Amino acid sequence: MTRPPPTPPASGRGVRAALADAASRLAGVSDTPRLDAELLMAHALGTTREQLLLRHLDDSAPNTFASLIDRRLAHEPVAYIIGTRDFWTISLAVGPGVLIPRPDSETLIEVAVEHWPDVEAPLRILDLGTGPGTLLLAALAQWSEAHGLGIDASPEALDYARRNAELLNLADRAAFRIGNWAEGVAGDFDLILCNPPYIAIGESLPAEVREHEPGAALFAGVDGLDDYRIIAAQLPRLIAPGGMAAIEIGATQAGAVSALLTAQGLKVAVRRDLAGRDRCVIATP
Repeated sequence: MTRPPPTPPASGRGVRAALADAASRLAGVSDTPRLDAELLMAHALGTTREQLLLRHLDDSAPNTFASLIDRRLAHEPVAYIIGTRDFWTISLAVGPGVLIPRPDSETLIEVAVEHWPDVEAPLRILDLGTGPGTLLLAALAQWSEAHGLGIDASPEALDYARRNAELLNLADRAAFRIGNWAEGVAGDFDLILCNPPYIAIGESLPAEVREHEPGAALFAGVDGLDDYRIIAAQLPRLIAPGGMAAIEIGATQAGAVSALLTAQGLKVAVRRDLAGRDRCVIATP
């Protein structure tokens, strides 16, 4: 693969010019080149993107910006470069070895909020495949009386999850455990959240995903359904009366995942994301 020429040093250039140049160069590797450039510039300046746009466009661009752009040109995800990713109302530390939170997954929190009106709240939450704590910590930030358990098969992901719980002052309400989905987990949970691997082996992925994010968090057998088969069999004993499970799916998997859940005696509904794609299967007793 031919690598793009290195980014010229930023010394002597203003932030506006450096951003324009970087966005132009990133257009070949990103669907959001200007946003990527702004996030990386904010990181280089030690500020937020909002403050960058309000206060720093006339500053001199820091020399460290060039190396950040070079990393992005090599398809490294922005979230890994800056070390954080915003999700729902929280910001999560992320890095190599963990799945990067995506806006599509916020659909699961949205359906949970709709299920639990303001006068009620889930008290016990289970997050299967928690990664860096994404769904569990977003839910605990949403409901201040709730406690939760996050399960993941990756020690690296759980290290990030525990770190994020501490950073968000949620460690007293969040427990994390290594495991194979809900194997060995007991008790009734008001809310179960799950974003399992659902990509079929051999399916084409963008370079930044394929080359950097952990395959174990992405791929699930020849049809992408291997983990759903395990999870579907575990859910009936875990959902409390009146509770629900929100499970992320690929855009073409609503029918197959719904069938797995109904075969276990669960009622199902499908929710679309903001782009209009099937994104979440809701399961209730």
